[in-house]
Amino acid sequence: MKFFVDSADLDQIAMLNDVGLVDGVTTNPSIIAKSGRDFKTVIKDICKLVDGPVSAEVVSMKKDEMLNEARILRKIADNVCVKLPLTMDGLAACKVLSAEGTQTNVTLCFSANQALLAAKCGASFISPFIGRLDDISLDGLELIEDIRTIYDNYGYETEILAASIRSVGHIKDCALIGADVITSPPDVIRKLADHPLTDKGLAAFMADWEKTGQSI
Repeated sequence: MKFFVDSADLDQIAMLNDVGLVDGVTTNPSIIAKSGRDFKTVIKDICKLVDGPVSAEVVSMKKDEMLNEARILRKIADNVCVKLPLTMDGLAACKVLSAEGTQTNVTLCFSANQALLAAKCGASFISPFIGRLDDISLDGLELIEDIRTIYDNYGYETEILAASIRSVGHIKDCALIGADVITSPPDVIRKLADHPLTDKGLAAFMADWEKTGQSI
């Protein structure tokens, strides 16, 4: 499974990247707004930091305008992945960009039918939002399962990028289902390493080691 970081915080991305836990980065207009920085500059800086795809989202609603923005975004760096909304205009833009060899991430997916359309239009990634479905008492993980089945049935190469990750449980379940990628806030990725028995065991080892009076 690939790990993408859902953030525009360069320090957080760099820390996880140094550990070897960053295969790509996703951003959206809300994340960019929170950074308080210039959009293109943020994307350029992230692209320099990581080797994998960096999703940069268009903000227009019409196909031709999306294409214009996409062609500006992909000039920032070779690893820019153009993020498009799951609308008919977004799908039409996806088809054109995919044919041109541009990586695309179709976002705000909430149904298996939508994911099927994105795959047919050649999307590199489809981003189903798990947490937002859970928020309205629907099963976000069931959506991941349905998309996995459909894509496997027909051999679609679009990668399932599980988004709106809220917990380490989401990541584990996505791995069990077979999602290709998860994108998560940095703090949730860090929590994957946490376990109280690990902490307890380390404390016991260190206490016993101190009693020996030795050093390495």
